[in-house]
Amino acid sequence: MSSPGSSQRKATELSQHYEEKVRPCIDLVDSLRSLGVEKDLNLPAIAVIGDQSSGKSSVLEALSGVALPRGAGIVTRCPLVLKLKKTAGTMGKLWNGSLTYKNYKISIDNPSEIEAAVLNAQTALAGGGEGISHEMITLEIQSPDVPDLTLIDLPGIARVATGNQPIDIENQIKSLIEKFIQRQETISLVVVPSNIDIATTEALKMASKVDPSGKRTLGILTKPDLVDRGMENMVVRTVNNEVIRLKKGYMIVKCRGQQDINDKLELDKALEKEKECLLEDGKATIPLLAERLTKELVKHITKTLPQLQKELQMKLDKTSEDLRALGEGVPLDENEKSNFLIMKIRQCNDAFEKIKNAEEDVAKGATKVFTKMKEKFSEWKEILDLKTVKSEDILREEVRDYIRTQRGKELPGFVNYRTFEKIVKTHLDELEEPALNLLRDVKEIVHRSMNLTISLHFKAFDQLLRAAKDPIEDFLDIHFEEAEKKICSQFKMEKIIYSEDKIYSSHLSNAKLKVISFNKTQTSADVQEMAYHLSSYLKITCHRLANQIPLIVQYHMLNQYISENQNAMLALIGKKSPGMLLSEDSSIARERKELKERMERLKNAGKVLSKFVHSA
Repeated sequence: MSSPGSSQRKATELSQHYEEKVRPCIDLVDSLRSLGVEKDLNLPAIAVIGDQSSGKSSVLEALSGVALPRGAGIVTRCPLVLKLKKTAGTMGKLWNGSLTYKNYKISIDNPSEIEAAVLNAQTALAGGGEGISHEMITLEIQSPDVPDLTLIDLPGIARVATGNQPIDIENQIKSLIEKFIQRQETISLVVVPSNIDIATTEALKMASKVDPSGKRTLGILTKPDLVDRGMENMVVRTVNNEVIRLKKGYMIVKCRGQQDINDKLELDKALEKEKECLLEDGKATIPLLAERLTKELVKHITKTLPQLQKELQMKLDKTSEDLRALGEGVPLDENEKSNFLIMKIRQCNDAFEKIKNAEEDVAKGATKVFTKMKEKFSEWKEILDLKTVKSEDILREEVRDYIRTQRGKELPGFVNYRTFEKIVKTHLDELEEPALNLLRDVKEIVHRSMNLTISLHFKAFDQLLRAAKDPIEDFLDIHFEEAEKKICSQFKMEKIIYSEDKIYSSHLSNAKLKVISFNKTQTSADVQEMAYHLSSYLKITCHRLANQIPLIVQYHMLNQYISENQNAMLALIGKKSPGMLLSEDSSIARERKELKERMERLKNAGKVLSKFVHSA
């Protein structure tokens, strides 16, 4: 048998362990929730759910030691965060409470005031009828009589709308409950009356749907005193996890019933009565439930903490990126507005310059504008290569056809220049349309990129965006037409048929040195000689076009087009008043405000998490 001193030391050690491990874990999540981080992250929590009149309120009353709203119909009309904090002091003394919703915080000095305060808060959030709201109410109780525990009480599931309830009240409640319990960070505390068939419980069905293995679900059986004679064995089997299995199992409690309330039975007396009724075997009574819930919550917080840190950092990075994309808000001072406009236009022009110089930053998996253009230039080169390596059989047939119909007095082996010229011009005609298609493709690539760049820089300012897009469209058509004219002119020049003598002679000599696959017995000298000349000249022409067409396209559709747009951007500075150009869309301003608020919340949450991790 241990000595009194030994027992006292153990109690002190347990208390110290409690203060070092349990309390900080629960305080961490409560602090994060009070910062409003639950708008951005899923926090570890225990959600209390049950069918209407399942005894949910009675369980929470017994845990908190205060009377919560009761009655027929839907009593819990908003999610209620019940924060219980155990304080040092004499039992029954040093009680303190507060109620928070939206931007209101009410101090409560007496437990008897809580029921009315919660009802008033629900009316403020959900209206005067019998509907529900997703807005949360936080009830904090500090007392030596309560466990360190935080629970979220959700509305009881109503199957049929009654009185002033909305006709779809069941779907509304289920949607609200599902929003909480589908999160992997939530433990579902399912309250079920002992005197009904557990398989018919809607709350347990919902929990099973989102948690099929039952690893996040704990069942609580209530009203054991109302079990029909002969059904006691079924209740025992349920508590022993033999009916509907849950990884966390079941517990059974007996709370104040309506008759107890009518008899004005105090909560502490009800706990004494419960002890007499139920055996304390680890699965029964409110004190054991409180202890179990605290352990479950702390264990769950510890398990989910690494993932919470990871998600917090991801949210911070995304919010920071979104804020950068929106940019800073417009200053109020007129001079500062002018400077702000100049800065925005300069940033946009710098982005244009980077596109022109193939130096723009692109997202992962994206491609630079000039890289896309080069791909089109390569396709153009492939078309030209196909022309120069045209099969000899096809070329021979073309030459034969021309010689048969166009040959003059010349002897075999002499090349008829007119025939040569006509064949070359025919091939040039076939190349002109692909060249214009190249121009159209590049036009679309550059135009899309310019529009995207302007939208990214000016999307918050409708007037500035509209003013900036006008020259983009105007100059696009102008430079396209100029490039189109030059390409057409280039092909007209190519039809003059010219090559510098030495260059042509060199290509002709190389062609004659190659082994020709024509059948000598069947191919005349005319065809043989013409093939040499055509092959040589087409190679020279295609080589010239392979460079010249891309140069024309690049000069007009990239360099000149972007330069003119940069000048047009600068001209906007003195054209219209900065105030008008910088009039910001209200939705953008609202989005920026929300992002800044989120950033502040997440940064504060990061500090709280960091402090906890380093002190653990």
